[in-house]
Amino acid sequence: MTTRDAAPPGAEGARPAPWAQLEAPARLLLRALQAGPEGARRGLGVLRALGSRGGEPFCWGRFLEALCREEPVVPGPDGHLELKPLLLRLPQLCQRNLMSLLMAVRPSLPESGLLSVLQIAQQDLVSDPDAWLRALGELLQRDLGVGAYLEGASLLSKRCQRQLQGLCRQLGQGGRRLKLLQVPDPREEEEDRDSQQPGKCRKEPEEEPASREGKRAPKRFRCSERGEEEEEHEEERPAYESLESLAGGGGASPTKNQPVLGAETSKASPSLEDAKGLAESSVLPKAIQDQVPRLQQLLKTFGEGMGGLEDAPPVELQLLHECSPSQMDLLCAQLQLPQLSDTGLLQLCTCLLALSPDLSFSNATVLTKSLFLGRIFSLTSSASRLLTTALTSFCAKYTYPVCRALLGPVLQAPGTGPAQTELLCCLMKDESLEPDTQVLMLEQILELPWKEETFLVLQSLLERQVEMTPEKFNDLMEKLCKEGLAATTSMAYAKLMLTVMTKYQANITETQRLGLAVALEPNATFLRKSLQAALRHLGS
Repeated sequence: MTTRDAAPPGAEGARPAPWAQLEAPARLLLRALQAGPEGARRGLGVLRALGSRGGEPFCWGRFLEALCREEPVVPGPDGHLELKPLLLRLPQLCQRNLMSLLMAVRPSLPESGLLSVLQIAQQDLVSDPDAWLRALGELLQRDLGVGAYLEGASLLSKRCQRQLQGLCRQLGQGGRRLKLLQVPDPREEEEDRDSQQPGKCRKEPEEEPASREGKRAPKRFRCSERGEEEEEHEEERPAYESLESLAGGGGASPTKNQPVLGAETSKASPSLEDAKGLAESSVLPKAIQDQVPRLQQLLKTFGEGMGGLEDAPPVELQLLHECSPSQMDLLCAQLQLPQLSDTGLLQLCTCLLALSPDLSFSNATVLTKSLFLGRIFSLTSSASRLLTTALTSFCAKYTYPVCRALLGPVLQAPGTGPAQTELLCCLMKDESLEPDTQVLMLEQILELPWKEETFLVLQSLLERQVEMTPEKFNDLMEKLCKEGLAATTSMAYAKLMLTVMTKYQANITETQRLGLAVALEPNATFLRKSLQAALRHLGS
């Protein structure tokens, strides 16, 4: 019997599930992994729920051992018995979600048990290959440092690579200039480097060789190509480069922050083609502009609380996939998203999160700025429940864009006050944030200069007992000890240190304890005695 022969979830009443004999926590986890494409996420939710009960933590050793344990099964009508491990008797969807879950929690897994699981999975792939399982298994083996893999080797199958190459060639004929990474063109790489140098414009060849591009692309493709180049440059920028413009509350026109091609030119006069390119980058294409009235009517409906709860997002929002980041900036300005009511904001976010496929990181970053940044900076009292719900749900799916466009700028802005800090603390405490999301937020905070508000937000995050690697925890401790010498009178810092020394006591090494002793020695708050007591408890 292959994994495809296992009983579907609805048939468990007629045939016992493969995991029926396991312990209750393991059964619960495997049932969650059967929950469609969201199975891995639900599995993480089960692990968090089990850990929050205060009982014995989930035993990965026994679970991995059970997956490898062979049991007699009858694979066919001939009644012939075979020994088969539980892993290979799981439905294929469950196996895929299981591999995804193991990747997410790999640091907490016993290496020997994980290697045994991977060996069994690879054996099954020989007779019944599955591209997803093969790729997930190889990624796990790379993380463990086992197997002989060439650096940069693709995880795609040969067939998939051929199909991808054919698709790129077809799109390249349309003028979008998609190039295969395996065969970069040195001349184009040189042009790209020149175009990124200050004071230089990218030169267009007078006549493009037929072997590369054929005829010159039509204007609509040149516009799309320019948008793609802008998106590439957008990804290369530092995460929090334009704090001054962000701190203004979003009142400025979004066109100030959009990438401007050819803004710095050489002494020579710009060509006519460059002038056309600038004009095209400052207006929306007609196909998008024609849909603006329909989008405005849709937002009006959202603002009145009369939409946004459909099973599928409105078709008008699919237009967002066709926008480059600069076009998304212009579209947000025309739609006046910062002026949307909190009711409309929540309904719009509900629809945005239901879009398929997901928005690109660049477009999600632009939307984060337009939807939330100015709204948050303008807060003078606690954020409404609607705003809080919209932000936390958007962050759960688009964590990196929120960290990049909101978390850093708000924490760094000089105008951050109690209302803004309270909202960020609420975001850190949200139960829907996955462990990897918490780690990403911690990494962003570690990169920022710290102040009083940062201590409060960081404490809210660390109270969730973030699962981090020893290296990341060491980075955190180094920064905390460094800040202690300058925050001797800060109550927020003192409370943060108490949280760290109580909730992360098992993680603190002797070297880190000595560093804490130096950092807390000059503390002048009324919590000094509590800090010293917690420090002594670390050494006991």
